[in-house]
Amino acid sequence: MPSVLLVEDDQFVRSALIRHLTEASHAVRSVGSALEALREVAHFRFDVVILGLGLPDLDGAEALKMLRSITDVPVIIATVRDDEAEIVRLLNDGADDYLTKPFSVEHLSARMAAVLRRTRGPAGQASPPRVIQAGGLSIDPLRRQAELDGTALDLTRREFDLLAFLAGRPGVVVPRRELLAEVWQQSYGDEQTIDVHLSWLRRKLGETAARPRYLHTLRGVGVKLEPPAPGQPV
Repeated sequence: MPSVLLVEDDQFVRSALIRHLTEASHAVRSVGSALEALREVAHFRFDVVILGLGLPDLDGAEALKMLRSITDVPVIIATVRDDEAEIVRLLNDGADDYLTKPFSVEHLSARMAAVLRRTRGPAGQASPPRVIQAGGLSIDPLRRQAELDGTALDLTRREFDLLAFLAGRPGVVVPRRELLAEVWQQSYGDEQTIDVHLSWLRRKLGETAARPRYLHTLRGVGVKLEPPAPGQPV
């Protein structure tokens, strides 16, 4: 039974979501403030957090950063704010997905299912995934650890998923639509999200779009990960 922490200060919305999530066989705990949410996450294990932004004690964006400092639990933002720059900032700060209010319970269920599929991995997987080696990159999907030239990379959940997916297909150009489907578990969405995560990944890999070492973008086609040739200057 998937466990959900609902962080929402609007009592009407909160009650409706609790009823829906319970009917959908989720174990639900709910709180109305950021500090309560942090206490819950520190003491209980959740499969997903639904986080509202307009909280009475602390803005949800700040609460997200604090959550990310203590846990990698998937977080879905539920907000009335539809400013694109803020949405991108929330994704950069560690949100796994977002929904703009008002939204249907069916839409929420679909987003939650996608997040849970991605974080739990394929059902019935027979053996642990192998460690992926690509040039100086070493990626361990089981432990969710990545290293570059022997140095650990500090990656968010989504950054790790994107890097592992591309590294598992070295030299293959992956269309953005496929990245949305396989990494984000979405059949549609804003492809700028991919560019934002690629930009953050490049920064952590010590490269830029103008001077790529591992991540190469083919405009209008897609993205590929290709290790630098031996002796190639950094």
